[in-house]
Amino acid sequence: MITAQNICRHELIGLPIRVHASSNPVQTGIAGVVCGESKQMLDICAGDRILRVAKKCATFDLRLPDDTHVRVDGSVLVMRPEKRISMRIRN
Repeated sequence: MITAQNICRHELIGLPIRVHASSNPVQTGIAGVVCGESKQMLDICAGDRILRVAKKCATFDLRLPDDTHVRVDGSVLVMRPEKRISMRIRN
């Protein structure tokens, strides 16, 4: 189950997302659904367009399946998705 505490260890594809802040001011406010992910980028489906946002330079607001809103600094997401999902988080 995805929670605010373990969001960094879960699959992001399919979650509603909004770019809260970015070093590129044009990207701030982009909203849609995560439709792809690579080591450095998130692909966001916004209407009929797919927009690519660098993880390292942005802060994201994600909405979890239980309707909880979580703000995530993109720099903690910078790694291959398959490696991020399998890593252990220290408490």
